[in-house]
Amino acid sequence: MEKRLSSEIISTCTRASEPPQVRAEVYLTVIIPAYNEAARIPSTLWQVLSYLESLGKSYEVVVVDDGSTDNTVEEVEKICREATGVRLVRNPGNCGKGFAVRNGMMNARGEYILFSDADLSAPIAEAEQLLKPLENGCDIVIGSRALKREWIGVHQSRFRESAGKLFNLFIRCLTGLSFHDTQCGFKAFRRPAAAAIFALQRIPGFGFDVETLYIARKLGLRALEIPVHWDHSAASKVHPLRDGTRMALDVLKIYWNDWRGRYQGKKSGDRRGTCKIRD
Repeated sequence: MEKRLSSEIISTCTRASEPPQVRAEVYLTVIIPAYNEAARIPSTLWQVLSYLESLGKSYEVVVVDDGSTDNTVEEVEKICREATGVRLVRNPGNCGKGFAVRNGMMNARGEYILFSDADLSAPIAEAEQLLKPLENGCDIVIGSRALKREWIGVHQSRFRESAGKLFNLFIRCLTGLSFHDTQCGFKAFRRPAAAAIFALQRIPGFGFDVETLYIARKLGLRALEIPVHWDHSAASKVHPLRDGTRMALDVLKIYWNDWRGRYQGKKSGDRRGTCKIRD
C-alpha cells in the first residue's frame, strides 16, 4: 500500500518541538538522525523496516534530516512513498545531532522510543535487547560497546578507542555517572521518560548523550546499560579531536545549565539501581 509522504519542518534551531502527546499510537518508534546520508539511508531504512515487520507489532520510523546538503531528503521521500510507517522530520538547518534526536523524540508516537545511528553500527536486531528491560519497567536502556568488547566486530583505530576511554573517564569523574559507554548511538526510552528528559534537554551537539543521562539521574529515572554487538563505520562523522573537545565543553555546559536550574523537572521518585533484565 502506498503511503502519503509525511514531512514536517521545525522552524528554528532554538527549540525542537513541544513534548510528545501522552498517549502512544504505536508500540515502537525508531528515530534515525541523518546528515548527508543519501548513500546509505535507503539500505538502512529497508533493513530497519524488515526487522520491524518481523516483530509483528505496530511501529513507525522517524528520519530527522539535519539540514543535509546532498539528496538525503529525496531518498527518504522515495521510501515514504513506497513504504508504510516512515515519516520525515526536517530541521531548519544543520542544528546538530542532539537537536535532531530531540526533534525526533518530540515527534514520536511510540510507547517505546529508540534512536539509532544511520550507519547501523549497532545492528537494528539488537533493539530486542533494549526493549525487554523497558517492558520490565526500566525507563532508559543504553547500548554499550564497553561491557563486552569481544562483541565488537570492526574496531575503531587505537587512537579513537583510547580517546573514547579517556572521554568516558572524564565523564565519570566530572558527572558521577557510572556508565561505561555514554556515546554509543543506540538508546531506548519509555515514552514518559523520553517526554520528561527531552523537555529539558538543551545541548544540540554530540554531548547530548551525557546530558540526557544526567537529566535522567536528576529525575530519579531507572537506567540500564547493556552490551550490544557493534561494528565501526569508516564513514563515521565524529572527529575525535574536534568533536571530543566540543563534547568536553558540553559537559561544562551541563554543569552551567544545572546550576541555573534548567534541569528542574518533576521527579518520578528515586527508582535508580532497581532496573534488572528479566526473561
